[in-house]
Amino acid sequence: MKKEARLLLNRAIDSLLLAIEHFNRPWDRGRTEAVLMLLDHSFEMLLKSAIVHKGATIRERRATQTIGFDPCIRKCLSDAQVKCLTETQALTIRTLNGLRDGAYHYIIKLPEQMLYIYTQAGVTVFADILREVFQKELGDFMPGRVLPISTELPSDLVVLMDREFHQIQNLLTDRMRRGTEAKARVRALAIIENVADGSNSQPGEGQVKRLINGIRTGQDWNTLFPAVASLKMDTEGSAMKFSIRISKADGFPVRVVQEGEDPAAMIAVKRVDELGYYNLGLRDLAKHLGLGPHIALAVIKHLGLQDDPEYFKEFRIGSSRHKRYSPKALSRLRDEIPKLNIPEIWQKWKPRRRVQSSHSVEDLAPTVEQEETTVRSP
Repeated sequence: MKKEARLLLNRAIDSLLLAIEHFNRPWDRGRTEAVLMLLDHSFEMLLKSAIVHKGATIRERRATQTIGFDPCIRKCLSDAQVKCLTETQALTIRTLNGLRDGAYHYIIKLPEQMLYIYTQAGVTVFADILREVFQKELGDFMPGRVLPISTELPSDLVVLMDREFHQIQNLLTDRMRRGTEAKARVRALAIIENVADGSNSQPGEGQVKRLINGIRTGQDWNTLFPAVASLKMDTEGSAMKFSIRISKADGFPVRVVQEGEDPAAMIAVKRVDELGYYNLGLRDLAKHLGLGPHIALAVIKHLGLQDDPEYFKEFRIGSSRHKRYSPKALSRLRDEIPKLNIPEIWQKWKPRRRVQSSHSVEDLAPTVEQEETTVRSP
């Protein structure tokens, strides 16, 4: 094994063992956050180790840092040279990453049984990759007695969701006005929903409020969280061989979001190809954001989204070039726009014009039409 791959693998195993240790600690202060952050770090190091071990690179040309978490997952999913993930495994890893982001940047309240399920599912995926890529067993790095354990055995996911939904309803009707705790619980479920439906974005305040309003008006959780309703949990084995795998139920309808549709309204999105992932044009982004397309383009340029493959890619189809954005770009814009001085950005990035004659004007910046599609001259 290459030295870099070995060092990364050692870091991955260290973080996994610490996550298990924190899970089993007999007090709760900071426990959920510590478990999620350590699990997240363990998977980033594990995937980077796998990529290096298989002879690929974790650094983009001229980049000062290694690639991030999402590029690691995409590379391990779709790059033939390093492929070591299934869609089911990626679903678990992305959910843990989403929950980690929610816990790190704000507040989430994850039910104990759900923390157990995703911790054990994470250990299962980690052990699978360790075995398949490195031909090593997780039991080689820890005593046989060391496993995530819980005083409450995990229920079926449907039963668990019923219980959590009822708890949120009680919090919203409580005379003590425990709305903040209810929002933290809803936010955790919304993160799982967003990962399961393919958008992989953190829920904004608007989404959380809509969900809470739906709960208050008596909507069923299957309606409010349709992608979560599509998940199933498979368990097998015992002791060190015990595993939990979370996947989408068989027969669940999956289709690619079409141009002009709201990704958040879809039950599930499967990334079939690159065009399926970068499924938003500039006008789509502008519509979702409630901005004009020229202003939306100014904000995109200000944030440098077109320089990041996480958010943007240009495709050549025949004689045309198509500029497309990912759902992650929409999520980033929604997060950033409330913090920005839009008039100032518009003054900096608006299309500049020059007068060529007393009767003609030429744009010095690309039009929206040029941004959407550019046709090459024959």
